[in-house]
Amino acid sequence: MARPPEPDKKRDLARRAVAVLEKEGLELSVARLAAALGVKRPTLLYHFPTYGHLVEAALEELLREQAAFVLARIAEHEHPIDRLYAQLRAVHAFHHGREARIVFLTQAIAASAGARVAAIFALGNQVFEAHRRAAAERLRAGIAAGTVRPCDPDALVALLRAVTDGLLVQRVMTGLPLEPVHELLWRELLLPLRIPADARAGGARPHAERGRSARANTSAGTPGAREPAPRKHARSRAGSASRRTRRC
Repeated sequence: MARPPEPDKKRDLARRAVAVLEKEGLELSVARLAAALGVKRPTLLYHFPTYGHLVEAALEELLREQAAFVLARIAEHEHPIDRLYAQLRAVHAFHHGREARIVFLTQAIAASAGARVAAIFALGNQVFEAHRRAAAERLRAGIAAGTVRPCDPDALVALLRAVTDGLLVQRVMTGLPLEPVHELLWRELLLPLRIPADARAGGARPHAERGRSARANTSAGTPGAREPAPRKHARSRAGSASRRTRRC
């Protein structure tokens, strides 16, 4: 009689097994991996006939957790540009301190899944493609509504995705701090594309002046941050003359 499915046990086993393989390498024998996990070899092979199946299960679970985390952060924002920036930061926040895990899983899939590699990556790309299309459509709608400056939505989304993935690799290889990169992307790329409500209402300053002021005064890394209040005017000349008289 076949064993009943045990999805929770399988996910936990995959998670723990990948942690061992990340440390020991894919050359570790199944017997030694099973011993490290405290299970019998047949039990491990029942759930995962090959390391490819094991890594695939771990990657699928990790991406599911990532999606839930990132979508919750994105949902906190309405403006298409803010949502893009929230996605970038959320992906990096989810993996912070554990970037090596996603890099290892991606490499392990390529090394252990054999002929199934193309199908696995194609399935993952289909999921991400749906999110990419949705983000690009929001940008197009924003351009039409006057909340986003004219740009190439598909190119912008592709650029943000490439930066998101590339920075994860850089964190693993060099320990690169990501906050300065986030701030630069917001200040120099995303913020200039974001049209604030007062600009749409009319009577706003010219675009060039508004852009310079926003770049100089907006708190980097915070979508839609307000500019500081203007300084008070200097005291009147009469007041200044009075002070000079008192000093004399």
